[in-house]
Amino acid sequence: MKPGLFPLTKSLGHLLGALALALAAVVGDAETPKPNVLFIAVDDLNHWVGHLGRNPQTKTPHIDRLARMGVTFTHAYCAAPICNPSRTALLSGRRPNATGVYDNNDPFRAAVKAEESLLMTFKNAGYTTLGKGKIWHGGLGFPEQWDVTGAGHGREPPPKEDRSIGGIKFAPLDCEDAALEDTHTADFGIEHLGRAHAKPFFLALGFHKPHMPWNVPRKYFELHPLEKIELPPYREDDLKDLPPAGVKMAGAFGDHAKVLESGRWKEAVQAYLAAISYLDAQVGRVLDAFDKSAHATSTIVCFFGDHGWHLGEKHHWRKFALWEEATRAPFIWVAPGVTKPGGRCERTVDFMSIYPTLCDLAGIPKPGHVEGASIRKLLADPRAEWSMPALTTHGRNNHAVRTAQWRYIRYADGGEELYDEWNDPFEWNNLARAGDIHDAVKEILRKQLPALNVPPVKSK
Repeated sequence: MKPGLFPLTKSLGHLLGALALALAAVVGDAETPKPNVLFIAVDDLNHWVGHLGRNPQTKTPHIDRLARMGVTFTHAYCAAPICNPSRTALLSGRRPNATGVYDNNDPFRAAVKAEESLLMTFKNAGYTTLGKGKIWHGGLGFPEQWDVTGAGHGREPPPKEDRSIGGIKFAPLDCEDAALEDTHTADFGIEHLGRAHAKPFFLALGFHKPHMPWNVPRKYFELHPLEKIELPPYREDDLKDLPPAGVKMAGAFGDHAKVLESGRWKEAVQAYLAAISYLDAQVGRVLDAFDKSAHATSTIVCFFGDHGWHLGEKHHWRKFALWEEATRAPFIWVAPGVTKPGGRCERTVDFMSIYPTLCDLAGIPKPGHVEGASIRKLLADPRAEWSMPALTTHGRNNHAVRTAQWRYIRYADGGEELYDEWNDPFEWNNLARAGDIHDAVKEILRKQLPALNVPPVKSK
């Protein structure tokens, strides 16, 4: 190929694709081709990504690049701060309090039917469904959802230099990216983005990092020199005003005491940042293929972390909590003809919006069981009015309601927490005990709590 020919061909292809979509729209909705979907799920990625500004140490040029392509949500929250119930909720359209899937050990197949899933809805609407990696908890979920799936790569290399601190597992690896599973998940996406497809496709890529163990090639650790690592905001007395259920939640695994005793808190932060940088590199490879593909102007991109992650904030590590760090995660959309580059939405949303929004954008009727609401109007206008709060559930009858200003937590035993996020973004001051001045706020937020809280699901 002569120099300069490919960029011209690419530009012409994009132009012709856009013209075809525009012409189809003029002819009528019945003739409008369905958009493809690129669905990118990331495990344990909190809001430590560059464009959100929460942690300036993070290096995520490719995720930030994706954010510039469409609309990023600065305040997006999971339905549950744990892998299985979070993914079950957003893929089934039913919240944990309705399915009884509250924990990783709760069998989602006993609570959800395959035909209820987002993937099956799109398959039944004429889509080719393609998937690799962690989409449902443990993998790809119901086999009947998929037309094509990618095989597992196999065992990742064991570390020669295990740097773990108790249950916080991490190690630098002396290997190339190709030794890790997520690299092959990216390869699967690159392969199918480069192909012609007879039908619209739903391509789902489930990346495992930065889930522990944070074992990634040493070069990603070196991107974050230990001497420059800063610890997250922290107060020694942060638990003094929490109800017993909150204190128990903070110390459930005993991680923080072990980290403090080790004197190696910064090493753990470095490892998490390294795992994010490795993940970001794989996302970048997929985006490069996407940009070069014939599908770039006719494909919806939905990118999200399944929940957040604590690294010592509120004396807590991991997810498994109802505070900001455990529940907030990146959420990025690119929707041809709807989003504009560089959009930034400050509205508070949760991931129950994914299923109905994808149906809305693709012109597929939303199934009756789906609980969430479409955020299409926020994709078109990030400043549009939006009054629906985010709701997160962790275990039966434990809920957090997040509005633009407030986080209200109510535990099963009646314990409460209330935080003014505008004036206390690190949630250091529990206002639930602050007297009558906040009783009206609590009363309003209590009305957002679900009335239905079914028992945990059991295997059939």
